[in-house]
Amino acid sequence: MLIRKRSQPFSGNNYILVIFDSCRYDSFVAARPKVIKQLGKVEARWSYASWTSPSHYNFLIGLMPHTSPKHVYASEYYKNDFLKFNERLGRDDIEFKSLVPKLYFPAFLKESLGYQTHAKVSLPVLNPRTILNHGFDSYKLMDKHNDMRAMLKEMSFSEEKPSFHLLNVGETHYPYALPDEPAEQWPRISGVHGVFKHLDDEVVGGKIIMRKEKFFDNKKLEDLRQRQIKAVKYLDRVVEELFDIAPKNTYITITADHGELFGEAGYFGHGPVQHEKVYQVPFVEGKIQ
Repeated sequence: MLIRKRSQPFSGNNYILVIFDSCRYDSFVAARPKVIKQLGKVEARWSYASWTSPSHYNFLIGLMPHTSPKHVYASEYYKNDFLKFNERLGRDDIEFKSLVPKLYFPAFLKESLGYQTHAKVSLPVLNPRTILNHGFDSYKLMDKHNDMRAMLKEMSFSEEKPSFHLLNVGETHYPYALPDEPAEQWPRISGVHGVFKHLDDEVVGGKIIMRKEKFFDNKKLEDLRQRQIKAVKYLDRVVEELFDIAPKNTYITITADHGELFGEAGYFGHGPVQHEKVYQVPFVEGKIQ
């Protein structure tokens, strides 16, 4: 893999947080991504939320998917987990109290550490009018919900300041469609088709048995799961392009905001779902030298 390197006058690292929306851990593993694994060991972690918006809020207050450790105080776990940002940002002076009082990571990066901060999101529930668009120099809802490659074409890195980029990637979100797949070929499911076509009356996740009509069969559910796995395989190649454009001394975290249900215990999707598979997510990170 060719990694283009660029000298930088500032100390510390650029930081890129890539969130594969709705990508459950075992879909990620089944895809066997080769490029992404160059960052480090792929871990199974747990999201703090089962839906896109609250999960991204957790990311933006500095909370990564957790390891669910036993016999520890929650406050100590939060503190120690936040100290990991010293490695991610290439520093040694970040303390848990650094985030106080705003408790908002982009603002901390921008105001305290001099970062340029950028977000590119795929899902409309994260659009720039939401409260999540705070502390960013730029924040864009992409034209298509499933085109990470389009994000890369718009990314830039300052020669004078470190950069933070948040990328919310939609290929792994229902309908698990790649950017070159015609919309008429996407799977169509009553009640959940589209990416929040109507936020006030569409159901994103729920118990299959709640619906009167016949909703799924095992073949359809397996087809959907295979589509998500295929999306991860595709994104592995796009991540290689991200490695190519990222400057020297860039740290990258790749994870998911939540998982997805493909029929387990009678559930499909995510959101109002209480099941371990909707919380279990992949987590891998490392530095480009």
